[in-house]
Amino acid sequence: MAEDYYQILGVPRNASQAEIQKAYRELARKYHPDMNPGDKTAKKRFQKVQAAFDVLNDPQKREMYDRYGSSFETMGAGGPRGGASWSTWPGGGARTASGGPGFEDVDFGQFFGERFGADPTGGFASFFDQFQRGAGTRKGPRQRGRKGADLAYEISVPFATAVLGGDVQLPIARGAGIPETLSVKIPPGIEEGKKLRLAGQGEPGDRGAPAGDLILTVHVEPHPFFQRRQGNLYLRVPVSLGEAAAGATIDIPTPKGTVSLHVPPGASSGTKLRVRGYGIASKSGSSGDLIAEIQIVLPKNLDAAAREMLTQIDLRYPQNPRANLRW
Repeated sequence: MAEDYYQILGVPRNASQAEIQKAYRELARKYHPDMNPGDKTAKKRFQKVQAAFDVLNDPQKREMYDRYGSSFETMGAGGPRGGASWSTWPGGGARTASGGPGFEDVDFGQFFGERFGADPTGGFASFFDQFQRGAGTRKGPRQRGRKGADLAYEISVPFATAVLGGDVQLPIARGAGIPETLSVKIPPGIEEGKKLRLAGQGEPGDRGAPAGDLILTVHVEPHPFFQRRQGNLYLRVPVSLGEAAAGATIDIPTPKGTVSLHVPPGASSGTKLRVRGYGIASKSGSSGDLIAEIQIVLPKNLDAAAREMLTQIDLRYPQNPRANLRW
């Protein structure tokens, strides 16, 4: 009994091309002979996966397989005999009044070469190629190779790489399913969820056709201290009680290196200080800003005398810091 190609790949019959390609990549990695040296069962399984993918990843072959099952290849390039439609004849083009293909639409070289095993450089194929060239102008081009399918991958990059740009290594499997590593250049300032199209890095085309593209969705890993809001970077900067009260000049890290930040006297937690031009660089060449938010950190294990001093300060400078709180 013929095996079900959909069952081999583990996908439903209405699976999309992307689902088929994803299932193939996973199975190819699992059963590839290089990953299972000496395992004949894995090798046989890989061959079945490859055969199923070769058919289901080709829209024309998949249509024929869905219509006629695994015996579709024995039907011939022109479809089954006995009144079946000619709509699957390769090359398409105009039809005759009876519904068959027009004379100029038939690729006789392919037709006789497939059925009679004729040498493509002579015999039936050569004869009919010459006959067609002398018959006049053809109404359509010969069928050409099919462009390779696009591949879709996702990748997570460090926060610093997303801000500054850089190269990351992406493991992929294409073509025969052999794993390989692709170096991907991440542009500076890329945002979460953005997509990159790498032309020609998808599945290879057939018969000299160009390869497909690689569609890469980029995810940005969180940073323990920095956050991004559009073109600006936000950083919570811890300062001591004395630095906040008396003012101070402190060093803070930025994507462009360490800079000095002036904390004004009397700064409260939540005070925001702007460092212009130290945010995210845009494509136009300008940069956003770095917003430093002051966070006062009290010393741990204050003794009784220190707590009494702070209480006296509150009494000397009375205020209600929660006066503007609302529901």
